[in-house]
Amino acid sequence: MTRRRLPIGIQTLRKIREQNHYYVDKTGYIRALLEEGSYFFLSRPRRFGKSLFLDTLKELFEGNEPLFMDLDIHDHWDWSVRHPVVRLSFGGGNFKEPGYLHANLMAQLDAVAEEADVVARYDTGPERFGDLLRALHQETGQSVAVLVDEYDKPILDALDVPGVARANRDYLRGVYAAIKDSDSHIRFVFLTGVSKFSKVSLFSGLNNLKDITLDPRHSSICGYTDADLDTVFGPELPGLDRNQIRDWYNGYSWSGTEKVYNPFDILLLFDSRKFKAHWFETGSPSFLVETLLNRRVGSLALEEMIGTDGLLSKFDVDEIATEALLFQTGYLTITEEMNLGGKTLYRLGYPNREVKQSLNEHLLHGLGPDPSRQGAHDIRLYELLTANDFAGLEAQFRAFFAGIPYEWHMNNDIANYEGYYASVFYSWFAALGLDTTVEDSSSHGRLDMAVRFNGNVYLFEFKVVELSPKSTAMAQLKERRYAEKYRGLDEPIWLVGVEFSQKARNLASFDVERA
Repeated sequence: MTRRRLPIGIQTLRKIREQNHYYVDKTGYIRALLEEGSYFFLSRPRRFGKSLFLDTLKELFEGNEPLFMDLDIHDHWDWSVRHPVVRLSFGGGNFKEPGYLHANLMAQLDAVAEEADVVARYDTGPERFGDLLRALHQETGQSVAVLVDEYDKPILDALDVPGVARANRDYLRGVYAAIKDSDSHIRFVFLTGVSKFSKVSLFSGLNNLKDITLDPRHSSICGYTDADLDTVFGPELPGLDRNQIRDWYNGYSWSGTEKVYNPFDILLLFDSRKFKAHWFETGSPSFLVETLLNRRVGSLALEEMIGTDGLLSKFDVDEIATEALLFQTGYLTITEEMNLGGKTLYRLGYPNREVKQSLNEHLLHGLGPDPSRQGAHDIRLYELLTANDFAGLEAQFRAFFAGIPYEWHMNNDIANYEGYYASVFYSWFAALGLDTTVEDSSSHGRLDMAVRFNGNVYLFEFKVVELSPKSTAMAQLKERRYAEKYRGLDEPIWLVGVEFSQKARNLASFDVERA
C-alpha cells in the first residue's frame, strides 16, 4: 500500500478523490439510510467529518459517478438519475447580529436559485425556501435532496445574547417546518450539527425527522475506527506506537461499545508525528468551563455522570443540561449503556487522554487564581511526585491555596463548597496526564481518587473538617481497607489522607502512610 496525501481540512469529496488523498469509505452508511427512510438528523461534535459526509451525499444525488468508483455504493445506485440538491450551511457569519440569519439564508437560497436558473420568489425565508423546492422539482422533474450543515450554529453562536439566540431559534423553526410542508417535492433530507435541540423548541414543525445520533447501527457514520487506521492509513503507522494512538485519541462512542477516533486528531498526528491535543486546541472551552464552575460541577464528578436518552437530547437557549452540554460538544462520551427496568441509561466519561488532560488543565485555570504560573507549578508537582517527596507535595498544595486572594473567594461561590478542594487535586493530576481514577469501587466502599504513577499507587481520601469532624481521612482509608484491591499490582501503595478547612481556605492536614 502506497502513501497518499492527508486530507487535512478538506471537506469536499471531489478534491479528496481527484487529488489522491486518503479516504475512508462511508457510503455504506448512505446505502443503509436510503433503505431506512428519507428524513434524518445527526449530532456529532465539531471536526468529526459531518461536512464531508454531507458533501458526499450532494455528489451522490447529483450523479457524479466517477467520484464513487470502487466505493461501496457504486453498484447500488442508479447513475442515470440526477436529483437537484439544496445544500445550506450556517458555518460562517455573525449570527449575534439581529436579522443577520435572515440575510444569510436568503443569500444562500438566491445562490441555489441562480445556479439552477430558477426564479427565487418571496421576501420571507420559509416561503422562499419552500417555493425554491417546488421550482427545482418542477424544473428538473426530480425530487430534491435537502442537506443542512451546522443547522444549530446560529443559535449556539448567540447564546451569550439570549434575545438574539431565541429569535434565531424561532426563525429556524419556521425554516425547518418548510421542509415538512414541501414533502411532495423532497427525495431526501439530512440535517447535522453539534447540538441536539429538542423537537419542541426547534423541530416542532418537522416531526418526521429521524434522529440517528444514538442509533448503534450508525455509531461510526463519522470518525475513524481502529480498522480504518490499520487498513486505509496503514502506510502512516510505522514509527508511531499503536497503543499510544489509542490512549491519546480513541474512545468516542455513541453506543457504549463501538469506538471511533476524531479524524482531525488522526490526520494532524500523521502529519506532525507528535502526540498533542490537536482537536482540543481548535476550540475554546471557556463557555463550558464557566458553566461547570457556575453550577458547582466539580471535576471529579465528570467521570461519574449518568444520562438518559431524553436528558442527552435536552438542549435549548434557556435550559442546557450539564450532561447534554458535555456529551454533545464531545468532552464526554458514552462509556456504557444500561437498561434498568426498560429505561435506557448512559454512563458518561472522558473519551481519551487528550480530552481528559486538556479539559482538566482548563478547569484548573478556572479553579485557581493565576493561570500564567501553572506551567511552573506543573513541573514542580511532577518532580515532587517522581521523588515521592510528600512533604514537598503538601507544601506545594498549601502554597497554591494560600496564593488565592481573598477577593477571589468572595467573588467565586465555587470556592465555598466541598468539591472545590478535591477538584483542584484531581484536575492537577489529570492535567499532567497521570493515570487517575475517581470513585473507585470495592467491597468496602468507594475510594475518592487513585493515582498510578512511576511504579507507585497513591490512594486519596478527601474530607472537609467542618463537615466531617468525627473521623479523619486517613482513618477512613484504613477502616475501609481500600489498599486490598491494589495488592495484586505488586507496587508500593501509599495512603494519602487530605483534609481541608473551609475557614482557613487551605489544607488542614496532609497525612501519608505506606500501606
